Order: sequence, then structure tokens, then C-alpha cells
Amino acid sequence: MKEVEAMIEIKKILFPLDLTENSSKILPYVLSMSEKYDSMIYLFHVVQDLNRWGKLYVPHPSMDIFQKEANEAAKKAMDKICENKLQGCPNFQKKIVSGDPATEILKIIDSEGIDMVIMGTHGRKGLEHTIFGSVAENVVRKSSAPVLIINPYKF
Repeated sequence: MKEVEAMIEIKKILFPLDLTENSSKILPYVLSMSEKYDSMIYLFHVVQDLNRWGKLYVPHPSMDIFQKEANEAAKKAMDKICENKLQGCPNFQKKIVSGDPATEILKIIDSEGIDMVIMGTHGRKGLEHTIFGSVAENVVRKSSAPVLIINPYKF
């Protein structure tokens, strides 16, 4: 007797992007998956919370200005990607938040009911990896959704 395999439905794809050229290299995979499964793409960028680093060295009002400028720059970069790369994709949403990238990515996976995450890796090694950790590694270990990791340096 043949077993009936369950259909995999991927209706919500999270694409955490760092707004660099690497994001553009991964985007074709995101768009292809979205087209195949008729999915909504959630473009998601996390601006580091600068206040956690600077209160000891920079007066607090200055850090608030830096944070605001970082958020505005991220919004402009995200808008540019959407205008240039997503013209043929009607199913996308974009969101920018401040905080720890891995933590915020894991939060949105659960809050939005994400079915799949597609993200890049920076490929850090050695001491740099030890000091900074890996957002992708943390997301893979803790995500409630499957995570597809793409190394943009292999293209």
C-alpha cells in the first residue's frame, strides 16, 4: 500500500536581509520559492540597537540621533531593493526593527507564523565568529520553521 505524502505548504517566507550586495545574490532564491509556492515574502531587517553599545562612551541624546539615522538609512536601502528587485513580485511585506538580529528574527518567525526562512551567511571564521557569533547559526538552532542558508560568496 502506497503512503500518501503530506503536501508541504509554504505560504510565508521570511527573508532576513542585511541590505548589502549579498542580499541581492540571495533574492533570486527567495523569489523562486515564493513563485513556486505562491508565498508571501516577509523582507525583514534588524538595525543593531546602538544604545546598548554607546551609553558608556557617547552621550545618550547622540546615540538616539545615531539610532534614528541608522533606521532611516535602512528604510531607504530596503525601499531601493523593493523598487529595483521586486517589481514582478506582488506578494511582499517589509519590516525594519531595532534590536539583536537573531532574537528579532526568531520573534517574527513565531509572531507571523513563518513557514520557511531563507537567509544568507557571512561565513565568518575563527576569532571573528567567536566574538560576533553567527546570526544564521542561532536562527538554525532555535527556529520553529525550516531554515535555508545560502552562502552568497559561492556565486
